[in-house]
Amino acid sequence: MNLIHITASAPLFTNTFLILTKAGHAVAIDPAADPAVYLCRIEQENVQLTHILLTHGHYDHVGAVVELQKKTGAAVYVQPEDTNNPPMFPLPSIGTAYPEDGILRIDELEFRIWRTPGHTPGSVCLYCDGVLFSGDTLFAGSCGRVDLPGGSAADMRNSLSMLSKLPLPGGTKVLPGHEYFSTFGEELRHNPYLLGEWY
Repeated sequence: MNLIHITASAPLFTNTFLILTKAGHAVAIDPAADPAVYLCRIEQENVQLTHILLTHGHYDHVGAVVELQKKTGAAVYVQPEDTNNPPMFPLPSIGTAYPEDGILRIDELEFRIWRTPGHTPGSVCLYCDGVLFSGDTLFAGSCGRVDLPGGSAADMRNSLSMLSKLPLPGGTKVLPGHEYFSTFGEELRHNPYLLGEWY
C-alpha cells in the first residue's frame, strides 16, 4: 500500500492520509487540510481521487470533503449519524454509509470497517493492509474524548473493548486522527483505556 501522510494545519493538527492504488486511483482518509494540498499531490502523483473515507464527521476531519468531492466526483463514505448537524458535524448529506458487511473493496485494497461509536455516534475504524486508521477512537496511549455533542462514555468503552479483541497482528500500525502513531501490540500492552482501566 502506497500511503502518504498529510497533516492539517493548526490548531488541531489532524492526521490525514492519501492511499495510492496500483490502478492509478487515490483514496483520501479524513481530508481536513486545504483542498489544494490534496489536489496538488494528486496531480503530482498523476492519479485520480475516487474515494473519500471518513472515520467520523467532526469539522476537523472533513474540512476539504465538499470541495474535493465537487472537483473530483469522488465517492464519500461516512456514517449518516455524523452528517448535517452543525457546527460539530458540518458535512452535508453527500456521503454513503459504509457497507453493512463491513467490507469495502477499492481496486486491490480491501478495507475492513468497524463501527466504533463513543467519540461520535458514527465513528468507525478502518483496517487495510496492516494499518488501522483509528480516527478519534483510539490514540497512542489514550482514546478520543466523549464530552462533545454526540459523545458517549458507555459507547466508547464498548468500542474499545471490541477493538481489544480483534485478531490483528501486534505489528499492525495504528494511525490515529491526531498526535502520534503506534502499533496495535503496543496499545494492547500499555493503553489503559484499551485495557479497560477507566478512571
